[in-house]
Amino acid sequence: MKNKKRAENNRTLTLSENEIEPLRSRLLSEKNIQKNSNIINKILNGDILQMLKYVPDEFADLIIIDPPYNLSKNFNGVKFNACTDSNYEEYLNSWFPEVCKKLKPDGSLYMCGDWKCTAAMQRVIEKELTILNRITWQREKGRGAKSNWKNSMEDIWFAVKNPDNYYFDVDSVMIKRKVLAPYKVNGKAKDWIESADGNFRLSYPSNFWDDISIPFWSMPENTDHPTQKSEKLYAKLILASSQENDIVFDPFLGSGTASVVAKKLKRRYCGIELNEEYCLWAEKRLQLADNDTEIQGYVDKVFWERNTLAQQKKKE
Repeated sequence: MKNKKRAENNRTLTLSENEIEPLRSRLLSEKNIQKNSNIINKILNGDILQMLKYVPDEFADLIIIDPPYNLSKNFNGVKFNACTDSNYEEYLNSWFPEVCKKLKPDGSLYMCGDWKCTAAMQRVIEKELTILNRITWQREKGRGAKSNWKNSMEDIWFAVKNPDNYYFDVDSVMIKRKVLAPYKVNGKAKDWIESADGNFRLSYPSNFWDDISIPFWSMPENTDHPTQKSEKLYAKLILASSQENDIVFDPFLGSGTASVVAKKLKRRYCGIELNEEYCLWAEKRLQLADNDTEIQGYVDKVFWERNTLAQQKKKE
């Protein structure tokens, strides 16, 4: 857990030696967890299949899953190796049905993937749930390639147990977009607002999102996790598909984004993560959320487009 040498203005989360034990004491692992342990607002540190045994069936209102994609990746010493499509699908099938048991009858589930593994994910999800949509979001910095198109998109599958009974609040995820060619009727603005910061329109979101920033070194939410999702991305999922005090469950918690955003948005949470250091990062982020509930790009209950947050900067 040695800290890297960083530039003075690098805001990536770090842990001091005296923080480690107090944070570790907050974790539930096979050493201290029991069948009747309270897992609400807790992080379960261990293997997913082992820890799922301590999660009651029909436990979560919302499940968000960001599993390893079918790519070779080193997760802090735990290596996931790319494999054939059939073997990857077998890997998903080894745990996904058990995760679905933890979803309430009226609950929703989102699973993240990229172009290489998204077809396998669709097949696996359709065995257990009803898919309602596929969200595609744009990474502002795609993975470079010289012999192929640069990969700058990822998917999120949206599925439910009961397509006739699930929660969805589209008004909570409105986007504030800058109007470049304002339209007026009888001299009055139509469907847009004129302000000192510019002209803006509130828009309903589609299933293509181009307003997400990947966490990087100047953002306080950033960690050294290699595939960290942004708080803004998860805030959209949590606001649209859960209510205050609902339970948000993430069985591949990583550095804690799902639980941190759930806490900031007044939901309860639970997460499973194999790597202890990632769990410690998540616990520190949860502590910081006690006093800082800000979500980058989400202000006054509205999501702003990238690079249009002049109003937020004035408040800082």
